[in-house]
Amino acid sequence: MSQLIEAVIHSEQKIALQEFINALRALDKQYLLRNDIETVFEQFCQQQQSGEAVDRTSALGKLIERTQEIILELESACWVLRPGIAKEEVYRVYLADLSVESMSVPQVLDLRDRLVNRYNPDEGDIFEIDLQPFYDYSPTLRDPKNIGKGVQFLNRYLSSKLFQDSKEWLSALYTFLSLHSYKGIPLLINGRIKNQAQLSAQLKQAIDLVSGLPRDRAYADFRFDLQNLGFEPGWGNTAARVRETLELLDDLIDSPDDSNLETFLSRLPIIFNIVLVSVHGWFGQEGVLGRPDTGGQVVYVLDQARSLELQLEEQVELAGLSVLNVETKVIILSRLIPNSDGTRCNERLEKVHGTKNAWILRVPFREFNPDYTQNWVSRFEIWPYLETYAIDAEKELYREFQGKPDLIIGNYSDGNLVAFLLARRLGVTQFIIAHALEKSKYLFSNLYWQEMEDNYHFSLQFTADLIAMNSANCVISSTYQEIIGRPDSVGQYESYQSFTMPDLYHVVHGIELFSPKFNVVPPGVNETVFFPYDRPEERLHSLHESLQDLLFTLDDPAQTFGKLADPSKRPIFSMARLDRIKNLTGLAECFGRSPELQEHCNLILVAGKLRADESGDAEERDEIERLYRVIEQYNLYDKIRWLGVRLPKADSGEIYRVIADRQGIFVQPALFEAFGLTILESMITGLPTFGTQFGGPLEIIEDGKNGFYINPTNLEEMAQKILDFVKECETNPNRWAEISQGGIDRVYSTYTWKIHTTKLLSLARVYGFWNFTAKENREDLLRYLESLFHLIYKPRAKALLDKHLNNG
Repeated sequence: MSQLIEAVIHSEQKIALQEFINALRALDKQYLLRNDIETVFEQFCQQQQSGEAVDRTSALGKLIERTQEIILELESACWVLRPGIAKEEVYRVYLADLSVESMSVPQVLDLRDRLVNRYNPDEGDIFEIDLQPFYDYSPTLRDPKNIGKGVQFLNRYLSSKLFQDSKEWLSALYTFLSLHSYKGIPLLINGRIKNQAQLSAQLKQAIDLVSGLPRDRAYADFRFDLQNLGFEPGWGNTAARVRETLELLDDLIDSPDDSNLETFLSRLPIIFNIVLVSVHGWFGQEGVLGRPDTGGQVVYVLDQARSLELQLEEQVELAGLSVLNVETKVIILSRLIPNSDGTRCNERLEKVHGTKNAWILRVPFREFNPDYTQNWVSRFEIWPYLETYAIDAEKELYREFQGKPDLIIGNYSDGNLVAFLLARRLGVTQFIIAHALEKSKYLFSNLYWQEMEDNYHFSLQFTADLIAMNSANCVISSTYQEIIGRPDSVGQYESYQSFTMPDLYHVVHGIELFSPKFNVVPPGVNETVFFPYDRPEERLHSLHESLQDLLFTLDDPAQTFGKLADPSKRPIFSMARLDRIKNLTGLAECFGRSPELQEHCNLILVAGKLRADESGDAEERDEIERLYRVIEQYNLYDKIRWLGVRLPKADSGEIYRVIADRQGIFVQPALFEAFGLTILESMITGLPTFGTQFGGPLEIIEDGKNGFYINPTNLEEMAQKILDFVKECETNPNRWAEISQGGIDRVYSTYTWKIHTTKLLSLARVYGFWNFTAKENREDLLRYLESLFHLIYKPRAKALLDKHLNNG
């Protein structure tokens, strides 16, 4: 039994426990989440009269602190506890005598099915998905604090294996080094070295050779001497670099060490061609941001591609591969949209601005129904086209690379599924990046999936997520809590550990959170576009007049709504697409409810569209109409500016700085934010930033030091926190500058693209080696995932395709 429950029922507070359960029943809800439980407990503490005093420090208070859910039944209550990070315990508490019994995962899932009247044991058992047995091929972490640091653990494991099973692992290392080539030209070692024993002997001769050369001697001058010893290009561009790399390998053979292993593998020139998969939305470089399904992910992938190209070029130079005229290539694989609405999304190939050899490759969906597939398709409707898309994309990638890529990185649920299909067919390393998992964004989305299926098709999306996250060699997360949450909340990936989709399947164990595949690698910010406001020599002065006019005074019904009575007030600024999760309407209502905040500030919103009839997205239309209602309800016509524009990237960077010139602030009020690129953009430009406390911003912002947390579900509290800072700035002019500089320093120290891509390529090499050594052990897992794809995903995708064909 849980010690938390035991402490209550074996104390005077057991009566209080019964009274508290009765108080929960008064809500007339069976399924209570943490917010409901916390609210009732606060009221209960104030009203409770009998027995031992109840508060946060009491036994009952400590139990409530760890309670995630309570499901009320007629004679019992199901208590879902979170005793620690990555831990869940479930107990049934019988109300009559407060006896307690533990509940298994299948029992809990059956209970949730009964809750929505979807449980009928007379019809047989429901299909159970259990992936835990397939992780016996992989070592697992023990301490939750190390989740997200998978590569560090994996390096320790691999180096220990080299030490313990030296013959087997040195053989694997030798084979791995002998496999690599560039366009048929061998790299690293050649046929003169025939086994691991010979590798060790020849290695010492090679070290002696380069040790006698000047440190800066170019590799080309002694290339053929090394070739005679069995060593091909790839070890370094100078005698010093070659010697360092050879010595790292020599040390690994003689006395394996995890830091040496990572350093050595990170130097190997084994990645030249990379595919970044981003299928849904409008993927382009101009005129796409703010369109449905198109926002931060496009910015992220484009910036990542540019930085990856620079890092790959640096790798080639440092490895001494200029003697082979090696070229690297990065391809962003996206969808070609024939009816492109003035964008370049109908072009097959587009070069990424500012790069030598990075491209957007657009592949169309097959025209099962041209009236449908020639247009933009919502990310919720995209699923029937992905398998054939992957088949067609494979051919296009072969054409562009003249061979296979070395690494495939998926983005979002659809791109991650395509990455799985491509990696499986091509036999290459697969990484995935979620950006956001819809399961965490939509409350009870799995439990009530049937009711939501017509609009969201979560049965397909959640199945795709399970397949992709388990098939991936490495999962890239922006934050720790994206994986595992916090002590009081479940992480996005953690939410896939166990859940029910009634009448479809039960997930008994959907993801191994302690697998070393999880790595936190936060994204960066484009420093050429987003930089501090106090760098006049870099500012885009030609834009200042037009941006000032657009933000504060322009009267153009096609682009602006609202005419400021006093444009000189401090601006509160936010920029996002109008959807429910981004919650710009919530920020407007927060502003409307605070007359005092209105006295000090104006609200400036950049939000894509002004009219509902211009949007093809139902959620966006609803939010547009809601924003108009909020403006009318609180009479904000002369206190708000709503800009319905799509800004070029350069303009968006300068807009932050124009707001900073007026000592404004940036507010990111999302109900949930997986990471928050706009937070990085605002902080690096020098805007004091208020970010949602739900999601990634908690790991970016240090509250009160370089920004502030806000609770977007408590509008009065949010308004007061912004108002307190504004008033503090008015009485202490240095306060704005302190927070501004703190934000700038935070981004430059932690969130640059160079830091990101250097780490990413290091991971790719380590996991490439791990994938090579453990490939046969993963085959049973991959076969199981293929079964889920063919037996669950494909039939449902086919049914959705039939619906599209019938509806036209």
